Amino acid sequence: MVRTTVLKTLNNRRLSLLKAIFLQFTIISAIVRLSLYVWSFSEIELSITHLVRVFFTGSFYDLGVISFFSIPYIFYLMFLPDRWSGSRGDRLVTYFYYAITTIIITFSFFAEFTFWGEFQNRFNFIAVDYLVYTNEVIANINESYPIPLLFAIILSVDAVLFYILSKRFIFKYTFEGTLSRLQKAGLILVLMVPVSYVAFVQNNDAEWSDNRYENELSKAGIYSVFAAFRNNELSYTDFYDTQNLKTTFATLRSHLTSQQEKLSSKDLFDIKRTVTHDSIEVRPNVIFICIESLSAEFLTHFGNTSHITPTLDTLLENSVYFENIYATGTRTVRGMEAITLSVPPSPGRSIVKRIENHGLHNIGEVFEQKGYSRTFFYGGDGYFDNMNSFFGGNGFNIVDRGRGYLLGDSFDTKRSNIEDDEVTFENAWGVCDEDVYSRVIKEADKSFSTGKPFFNFIMTTSNHRPYTYPEGKIDIPSGSGRNGAVKYTDYAIRSFLNEARQKPWFKNTVFVIMADHCASSAGKWELNVSKYRIPAIIYNMPGHEPHQLSVQCSQIDLFPTLFGYLNWNYETFFYGRDVNTFDKDDQRAFIGNYRKLGLLKGDTLTVLGDQKQHNFYLWDKATNRLILQPENRKQLTEIISYYQSIDYLYKHGLLKKMEKG
Repeated sequence: MVRTTVLKTLNNRRLSLLKAIFLQFTIISAIVRLSLYVWSFSEIELSITHLVRVFFTGSFYDLGVISFFSIPYIFYLMFLPDRWSGSRGDRLVTYFYYAITTIIITFSFFAEFTFWGEFQNRFNFIAVDYLVYTNEVIANINESYPIPLLFAIILSVDAVLFYILSKRFIFKYTFEGTLSRLQKAGLILVLMVPVSYVAFVQNNDAEWSDNRYENELSKAGIYSVFAAFRNNELSYTDFYDTQNLKTTFATLRSHLTSQQEKLSSKDLFDIKRTVTHDSIEVRPNVIFICIESLSAEFLTHFGNTSHITPTLDTLLENSVYFENIYATGTRTVRGMEAITLSVPPSPGRSIVKRIENHGLHNIGEVFEQKGYSRTFFYGGDGYFDNMNSFFGGNGFNIVDRGRGYLLGDSFDTKRSNIEDDEVTFENAWGVCDEDVYSRVIKEADKSFSTGKPFFNFIMTTSNHRPYTYPEGKIDIPSGSGRNGAVKYTDYAIRSFLNEARQKPWFKNTVFVIMADHCASSAGKWELNVSKYRIPAIIYNMPGHEPHQLSVQCSQIDLFPTLFGYLNWNYETFFYGRDVNTFDKDDQRAFIGNYRKLGLLKGDTLTVLGDQKQHNFYLWDKATNRLILQPENRKQLTEIISYYQSIDYLYKHGLLKKMEKG
């Protein structure tokens, strides 16, 4: 009876349009999937069996997507009186539904190509952020792509599809049919399809392969967006391997101590340490430049032959530089989290973007204890990615190119705008790096006049799509691609340092330079290790000759290492440590994305997945290949100790600022 009712309902002419939309979506989605598959040939181990599985799995997710889009029209049909079927109003509603649905779907397919080109992923957390921060993103798209042409193409495609359906009499059949009461009731069973997807089908169920590209191709872009909205903050204890908390903290405490770092308490869950040095403390000014998307591979020192970083290449030879340092993640907010809080990455959303992100123990607090002013500089609007809230809520003054967003009264901080008369060039993401550095020079002059040491945290913007910058500065035309943006970024640093050298405060100022993350982290493996390697430099360090730090380490270790060079004594519960105190077993790097959490020790990588899974790999540095290894309980205990403990400390409010006195 039920089966007969459903079949009669599905065969009713009134559903002709829905069935046509389903077929239309399935065909176009298959074309997109095939195009992305061909695009990724070099990263996929070609196999007929795997190809079939990619398309079979993808079609399953496509069914879920189109079932979501059918919900409004199914409800419409359930409550449409028979006498109105085929009326002018019915036609308007139906045409409008078809037009909106088709435009959204077609636009998403076009967007998938641009997203894949930049991230080699179906839509994910980044796409969700792009939907939130519309001003920057729309401006960026407008500057990067020929928008009028793209919209013309999208509308043309939609017009052709509309013509085909009209020619095939689909609309005519739709308005001829009517649904009986029993058939309308039967539509409830059709609605169970999207309900079942929401209840039982996870986006990561598509990840059946060891090859990351095949997993991404098995997904559907729009379904992935829905999944990212639902899972923007993953519960570590619900989704990842755990162990007894006593084991976790006992293991962690054993990895956080050295001759200079002593645990302050016997409490097993307290990782506060006292860092001490025998030498006299020095307190120079510190200017930190966090460079957008600067992979180590852009520098000549790391094998690049394009000579696009002459300034950084020269600085390497005249600085303390980190030969083997890795970013913790793939987004700017991950870099900020790692650098500022000195903690490993957490699954899902970065702490920078979470609600409970104020009043945390951070590097600015250490500078505050030493009598420094602290200022965060950003050439764009610090509202983006919640940067102003994070830095303002953690004791930094703000200088940005804001559009009027004000910090809350709860922040003990000042905010200043980069004004129009200070701007020589601006694109979607903000003013060019030179303009930011000009403002930094002005603020440094003011701080110097007060006699108070300053710590300036600068976030650059120029090395970012659309890769535009002032013309005539370098020999690569603006907007021509990543190499030009990198070379301009390097040029701006040289100009900044040249101007700073003319200032009386220069000789007592340390310049720290490091990337927030690499330009790309995509690869066929769970975590593409080589795409996390970044450059890091400490320049103009008083009392220290230029030298290389070859130990394997993490972004989170940069400032604890700087504090060590300055002989600072302080209390901390940073996870980062002074790399000069590392022994062989201490060397490690934390790498991850929003779902995978990794611990790299030498050429051994352990990865935690969000289905309480874990894998062990041998990393072949020459090919960047990951070779699956047998389970190693010691490594598993260690990686869980880091990630479970940081989740516990954050969730229980134990990362808060130190109590004075």
